[in-house]
Amino acid sequence: MGTAEHSADEAVILYLFDIDGTLLDAHGSGRGAFDDVMLELHGVANASLGIRYGGKTDHAIIDELFRARLGRAATAEDRETFLRTYVPKLAHKMAANGVRVLDGAVAALEYLAPRARLGVATGNIREGAEAKLAAAGLSGWFELGGYGCDSMLRPELVARAIARAGNVTEVIVVGDTIHDISAARACGATACAVATGSDSADALAHADVVFRSLSELPAWHAQRFDSAAAPTPC
Repeated sequence: MGTAEHSADEAVILYLFDIDGTLLDAHGSGRGAFDDVMLELHGVANASLGIRYGGKTDHAIIDELFRARLGRAATAEDRETFLRTYVPKLAHKMAANGVRVLDGAVAALEYLAPRARLGVATGNIREGAEAKLAAAGLSGWFELGGYGCDSMLRPELVARAIARAGNVTEVIVVGDTIHDISAARACGATACAVATGSDSADALAHADVVFRSLSELPAWHAQRFDSAAAPTPC
């Protein structure tokens, strides 16, 4: 594993990957941990019933749960207490449920690592993101990230990841939901959607490209960047 090295005048490409539904499947461990916290702290069972998690930040989901089940918005203190309780429950759930790396993810990262910089842009708080990546054996691939603890709004956490990267010439956001696409657009990034998560390929059709799995990403990168760098025949 490693990161690409670039000369000062070379194009620097930054890939920002969503985690859940894009790189891995935690078999509902996050949702289950959220439900466990709502039951433990607020006496509400099955709090996630009818609520979609895909593409949302942890803080936004907590607020949605509070509004739906408790009839009020969550305070900053509510969210802090909730997430402090959530992290160990998430780890316990993943140990019980297992975590599956999605098809093509490792091969795509292996291909991209010498060609681009790699980061994450995820609605998970940083501790949750790191726990999921570690459980999947993917921790070592990513040098930076934007997380749900950076902002409740996905475009802002993507922007935070880009700011942490510093000088890059192109940013590519890879995710499985319409929220990943809108965040990429808001930040002037290329939107690569992958139909392995909560949104269908039809719902993702407004992305710059839609993959059936990450196994298609290396060929797309090669066509987009390697061919552009090829010399023009005399």
